[in-house]
Amino acid sequence: MSKKVTIGPRPSIAAAPPAEADAWVGAGAEKAAEPRAADVKMKRLTIDIPEGLHRAIKSQCAMRGTKIADEVRDLLIQKYDAS
Repeated sequence: MSKKVTIGPRPSIAAAPPAEADAWVGAGAEKAAEPRAADVKMKRLTIDIPEGLHRAIKSQCAMRGTKIADEVRDLLIQKYDAS
């Protein structure tokens, strides 16, 4: 049994993108233009934690609307910041 897939015509480039798309892209460009809080070279840190602890952190961050990386970074800065 062979499976046939039909591919539709290529979208027309002449059609302008919706205004919301332009606003969304523009907002991203403005955010990227803002300087970071600490304009320094970043390094990645990988750690293993128990599943239950990860679940607790993730649920608390979800309720606050924050990212786990931001929360952990703030805690590390509080403990080890040498600036």
